[in-house]
Amino acid sequence: QVQLVESGGGLVQAGGSLRLSCVASGLTFSRYTMGWFRQAPGKEREFVGAITWGGGSTDYADSVKGRFTISRDYDKNTVYLEMNSLKPEDTAVYYCAADKSWLGPRGEYAHWGQGTQVTVSS
Repeated sequence: QVQLVESGGGLVQAGGSLRLSCVASGLTFSRYTMGWFRQAPGKEREFVGAITWGGGSTDYADSVKGRFTISRDYDKNTVYLEMNSLKPEDTAVYYCAADKSWLGPRGEYAHWGQGTQVTVSS
């Protein structure tokens, strides 16, 4: 059974930083693309970024380019989302997702975590 467990969310002031983690189990981590999505209250879920199986390529939403960085640790079966220069509009529940295919911003990932709340105060 595949499980994705996010952590690292919290309350931070605008301009601050957070690092989210997503630990994957029940799958061969090196064979899965990992993605990050977010959903703000009253809004649809949106793509944040994704990283390929081998970690050699990443893709980001325009709204986070230059501020957010995705990386993965194969020894720990963990994908990270490093978030810098946070803005109030980054406030959302952040979800990690996994799929054997490269889906990039498309939301049809096969596996999803439960999410972690990020709140950025102004």
